[in-house]
Amino acid sequence: MQKHESPMLAFTIAEACHAVGIGRTKLYALIGEGRLETRKIGSRTVIPAESLRALVGGG
Repeated sequence: MQKHESPMLAFTIAEACHAVGIGRTKLYALIGEGRLETRKIGSRTVIPAESLRALVGGG
């Protein structure tokens, strides 16, 4: 039996920092500049994976 892992759809602030290799201050600066999108799910703030990909890909 194979284990199928789904790609992550969104990242917490800490996960996004780790995935991109930047600190929280820089991440929040990018959010403030409108270069990263955020979503609120309950009390948690998440960043859609597409937004991180666009940032890293230069899009």
